[in-house]
Amino acid sequence: MATLLVPIPATDFDPTEAAVPWQILASLGHRLVFATPDGTPGQADPRMLTGQGLGLLAPILMADANGRRAYEAMARSEAFRQPLRYADIKTRNFDALLLAGGHAPGMRPYLESTLLQTHVAEFFAQDKPVGAICHGVLLAARSRDKAGQSVLSGKTTTALTRLLEMSAWAATCTWLGRYYRTYAECVEGEVKRALARPSDFIKGPPALRRDSPGNLQPGFTVLDGRYLSARWPGDAHRFGTEFGKLLGSSAPRS
Repeated sequence: MATLLVPIPATDFDPTEAAVPWQILASLGHRLVFATPDGTPGQADPRMLTGQGLGLLAPILMADANGRRAYEAMARSEAFRQPLRYADIKTRNFDALLLAGGHAPGMRPYLESTLLQTHVAEFFAQDKPVGAICHGVLLAARSRDKAGQSVLSGKTTTALTRLLEMSAWAATCTWLGRYYRTYAECVEGEVKRALARPSDFIKGPPALRRDSPGNLQPGFTVLDGRYLSARWPGDAHRFGTEFGKLLGSSAPRS
């Protein structure tokens, strides 16, 4: 079985995007090792867990029951409660990398970490499986190879689409301000600039429903070699399942 690195920020990561893939991959026997900036357990975006402040839109925007249950289980796990520090990560100790997303302000130290970007580039350079969902794709896009190009240049990918990001922002900006806008530029826009061609960004079908353990069909992923990407929490079950298949076809560290 594979040993995966799962870096997360200290706060504000999306609970579904981290916990659902964790639950699926752990159930397959893989070992997942978390890492946070200071080695203390991370805290998911509380609004995504409780719906507080989302008003009538809470049932649509917050984590669903599957995501909340997965997060509760993950938060109790020994691996989650005993993360590494970013500074202690050694890429050679891991077979694969999993990059979750989130949009609240606490995500910025994770998305802007030059240390994490260096490690992401190492995983790509070593042709190890990498899975990224939502803003996790943005971290990958910001990671540079030795030639100074994004590790996603030449690959096809998806990520949080402009439509998804702007729809959530437009529906809540009156009272939540820029909560759904992590940066002035949309994720889709920045990721596209990192690619060899804008057409290498695949938006996928309309994201109208979330997938679930019993119905992966609404989810969407893009696979390019050993790199798998997804768009939003509604893709998380398909994303975790497809990443498990990718790990099953990849040789673990010798």
